[in-house]
Amino acid sequence: MAQYAKPLARLVGEFEKLPGIGPKSAQRLAFYILRLSEEEAKSLADAIVEVKLRIGYCRVCYNFTDQEVCDICRDTRRSDETICVVADPRDLIAIEKTGEFRGKYHVLGGVLAPMEGIGPDQLKIRELLARLQTQEAEIKETVIATNPNVEGDATALYLARLLKPLGVRVTRIAHGVPVGGDLDYADQATLIQAYEGRREM
Repeated sequence: MAQYAKPLARLVGEFEKLPGIGPKSAQRLAFYILRLSEEEAKSLADAIVEVKLRIGYCRVCYNFTDQEVCDICRDTRRSDETICVVADPRDLIAIEKTGEFRGKYHVLGGVLAPMEGIGPDQLKIRELLARLQTQEAEIKETVIATNPNVEGDATALYLARLLKPLGVRVTRIAHGVPVGGDLDYADQATLIQAYEGRREM
């Protein structure tokens, strides 16, 4: 990066660390930042700092929130009888966009991936079990909405084995989502079909 002035080279280098950003995209973003007014650049920098300082995890479902308990968990209009288990907050947002699910969520924080050193202890599985066992309103169904790939399927099977003995109905969203695909890339119609076609595990 000798062709860039040092501050610009640093900015390009930082952008390259972002997922899905290669050298050309990093350069484009850096030059875009250079064209911003000082006020716009400060606003962007402030937004990044604010999200790091203020966003944490909901103590109930582990979704991202700027409060102790997220808006979804506090919403009294939502059913306490169904919990949708997702790998990460992006999947929660994808399902919310369909407008079909009116229950609560539980975010695992990933999926089982032994090759990457991610086992049950690295996920919010213990917290899910505790929630199912201590929830005041009886939870009747747990919908497992992990991606339809090897890790997602393995996580779903593992959870089903843990949850069934608790007397909770365990379902999995149907494979309307392409195998190997990600929920956050699926269109709403596909997600609605997948949700409606969920099946017993």
